[in-house]
Amino acid sequence: MRVATWNVNSIRARVDRTVDWMVREDVDVLAMQEIKCKPEQFPYEQFTAAGYDVQLTGLNQWNGVAFASRLPMTDVVTQFDGQPGFLKGAEGPDQPIEARAIGVTVDGVRLWSLYVPNGRSLDDPHLVYKLDWLAKLKQETARWLAANDGAPLALMGDFNIIPTDDDNGDPTIIVGQSTHVSPEERAAFAAFADIGLVDTVRPFVPEGYTYWDYKQLRFPRNEGLRIDFILGSQSFADLVIAASIHRNERKGEAPSDHVPVLVELDDVLGDDDDRPMIF
Repeated sequence: MRVATWNVNSIRARVDRTVDWMVREDVDVLAMQEIKCKPEQFPYEQFTAAGYDVQLTGLNQWNGVAFASRLPMTDVVTQFDGQPGFLKGAEGPDQPIEARAIGVTVDGVRLWSLYVPNGRSLDDPHLVYKLDWLAKLKQETARWLAANDGAPLALMGDFNIIPTDDDNGDPTIIVGQSTHVSPEERAAFAAFADIGLVDTVRPFVPEGYTYWDYKQLRFPRNEGLRIDFILGSQSFADLVIAASIHRNERKGEAPSDHVPVLVELDDVLGDDDDRPMIF
């Protein structure tokens, strides 16, 4: 089974690129972030024609996450237990939940598409929200792993965190001055390792970025960031036989500022491959 994640930065603007890439790379399941549309605005037709079903949550022209799969998706949820909300200038437990998380199960593998809050700046309330969001995600993931001992799980998506200096090629992102690299954010990311999740891509792809800002010729200069991840439980990681970062998808006409990240899993489908044929 080939599973990928991609912050598409508006699916309506990039549906053709997205579907073309999925078919070309023989992707079974794609987690998408920043689809930037409501369910009734999603371009289902192109996905359906290529043999994919879609599950999504989207509330407006911001955020939004989705899955496209040519295998059955079950146990669909559009937020994780305890997921905090956010409303600028508001406090308390009743803030609206943003469209930043969707979970599905495909062939016994629990998958999440996640768009972690940006943080905006070191003194912005959005950073407090981001850290709380990550803490609650860790807590719920740990609970799920304990209740489903040995079951494969992956958290996939745009984490808006640069875990190490080796993952940062943008000279304007500076520790002590910028989000994404603050000690608190890096500690929040590292905390997922404490509950048994591992980076399933880096063992196969020892270097490379997943995002380049549109400004200041960041892509031609290769001044990118690695902020898109597939973090897996050990049982998920044990299934991964290959991984790739698809840098070329940042090229061409009207690309997303992110590129797809893909892993190939072994022995999930078994001997009977009943995927639909795409001609």
